[in-house]
Amino acid sequence: MDSQQEPEVKWERWHKKRIFVRELSGKYAELLQQLYEQPRVYKSKTKPFKGGPNLFVKHPVNPQEAGVLQSIEGHIDVFSPGSHSQKHGHMNSAVFYIMEGKGHEIHDGHRLDWASGDAVIVRNACVHQHFNDEQTRPARVLVFKAKPLFLFLHLMFQKNVTYPSDETLPGWENFQPED
Repeated sequence: MDSQQEPEVKWERWHKKRIFVRELSGKYAELLQQLYEQPRVYKSKTKPFKGGPNLFVKHPVNPQEAGVLQSIEGHIDVFSPGSHSQKHGHMNSAVFYIMEGKGHEIHDGHRLDWASGDAVIVRNACVHQHFNDEQTRPARVLVFKAKPLFLFLHLMFQKNVTYPSDETLPGWENFQPED
């Protein structure tokens, strides 16, 4: 297999064409008016969770869908009990606010424990992975990052080292996150 070729498509988002930075062209007054007319409330319940069976993600705000955003994106991650994310790295930093759950991160080989109410910062160019240590309940995390801005500046390196596991804890095989 070619070293640039990805394995089979498991997560559509990581393999489909996306808009990371939108074109911004036109007359200044018109662009400004378009900006003022953008919604300021984005209902996360209108976005479905995608993924599974252990990691589910929804993207309520990103440059592809929210015209008011160009330099940041936000998403909500839900980890089933005892699960973990993909091991991955990217140039941009990220801020994770732990809405519920208890778990840990591995950042460049260092363990960082977290619990509900904590904020975790993934530094730039860090290879990391997120873990839900709870065996009986999911963990829910709100993530914000300046990824679109980094990509615009050609700081594009991003790679999955491993994917999330397809194996679930017994009793959690049909887990679906609540909105």
